[in-house]
Amino acid sequence: MEAELLTLVGTGASTVVALMVTDAWERGKQQIVRLFARGDDQDPDTVAGELEETRATLVPTADTAYDEEVTAELTAAVRRRLRELLERDPGAVEELRRLVAEFAPAPKPDTPGAVYNNITGGTQLAPVVQGQTFNGLTFHVSTDTGPPRTD
Repeated sequence: MEAELLTLVGTGASTVVALMVTDAWERGKQQIVRLFARGDDQDPDTVAGELEETRATLVPTADTAYDEEVTAELTAAVRRRLRELLERDPGAVEELRRLVAEFAPAPKPDTPGAVYNNITGGTQLAPVVQGQTFNGLTFHVSTDTGPPRTD
């Protein structure tokens, strides 16, 4: 599967799982049922029941210590299901795109993008600051080049 589709599958899985704990679930559920039942001759009622079971697992863990773990597991399961669906029925790509476009959480305003820092090359003999935006940094550096202190 090409990278663009893998990204769509990942976004789709995150969108489906995130939607399960929102007020928009009932509105989005029918589209998800239609998508998951597509091309597999699955009964839409069976698919709806499976989704409700998944939701029943997720909702009680929202905002608890288990939230991230359960969400990650369910997202991985939905990702697998979407990947298998798109391999069986490539025509489902457009339907998944529409679902993501309608229900994917909007990015938060003023939220900076991801920052990836990497230090290579051995020992650093000066301060290393990693991040995205810095204001008003002050470094106090000694200019004394005399012999090392022994006290």
